[in-house]
Amino acid sequence: MKRAVIQGTGHGVPEKILTNFDLEKIVDTSDEWIMQRTGIRERRICLDEEAASDLSVWAAEEALKNAGMTADEIDMVILCTVSNDFYFPSTACLVQDRIGARRAAAFDLGAACAGFIYGVSTGSAMIEAGHHNTVLVIGVDTLSKFLDWTDRTTCVLFGDAAGAVILKGEENTDRGVMKTVLFSDGGGGHHIILEQGKSRFPVDSPHSFGRGDSIYMNGAETYRFAVNALGDACDKVLAENGLTAADVDLFVPHQANIRIIESSAKRIGLDESKVFLNIEKYGNTSAGSIPLGLYEAEKFGRLKKGDLVMTVGFGAGLVWGANLIRW
Repeated sequence: MKRAVIQGTGHGVPEKILTNFDLEKIVDTSDEWIMQRTGIRERRICLDEEAASDLSVWAAEEALKNAGMTADEIDMVILCTVSNDFYFPSTACLVQDRIGARRAAAFDLGAACAGFIYGVSTGSAMIEAGHHNTVLVIGVDTLSKFLDWTDRTTCVLFGDAAGAVILKGEENTDRGVMKTVLFSDGGGGHHIILEQGKSRFPVDSPHSFGRGDSIYMNGAETYRFAVNALGDACDKVLAENGLTAADVDLFVPHQANIRIIESSAKRIGLDESKVFLNIEKYGNTSAGSIPLGLYEAEKFGRLKKGDLVMTVGFGAGLVWGANLIRW
């Protein structure tokens, strides 16, 4: 049986930095208020001319370089995002063309902040089933483009980023993607939503009058959902492998809120030394969050070959899930 083993990681972030002190000048907030409630100090923000495909190309090309591979070796591109460049063509196809992955199939996958979890699950399943051998999975979002900058409950949270991993099938190995659990609850979809822009409420349609044209989030309900969902997903993915939190070498959660991460880690019995955090400098980058964390964890020596890493994501949908990966 083949296992989908991570061969290389990469990242793509805009150069522009927006600090909490910058936000103090445009909305009623403060660095202290944001830090206490979220753990975020600054975030990266795309320029007007920068889009999800640009960040994705940067991440993909770095992942290929770090893997010692060429784009011609890629069989499939899975691009996880809810902030696509266009309605169509898919952003995955734009990236496939720009990096020169001429043999690759390509498609977008929309699962918000859990997108990378879903993408890794899909890519590893393709490899294990023998349909493809090398899959590029990218998580990217540019949610700063869909914010109401007068709403301090949302505009302080989000940043823009991409992360990428290359999965390749290997036989006779204990490394790779071991297990994924995935969940959804559409009944909670109204808690995190962007109403205008597609077939239900098209932009400039009379039918869309009064509907939200920026991200809305019910913070209290989202917090309650996230703490429970994160803990449940982690407990289940560990139990299905006969493991406990003590077996995990590094925990790389979706970087949404420091209080959610700390509460959930405590609930599942993870020592804080095993929790990877970069929320302070990037904020919530949605589907880009986890792969960016994996990239930095490896770069900074927090991940080495053979380590057991657990990832977990949760977001709009509502969707959530967790991966167990032997690095």
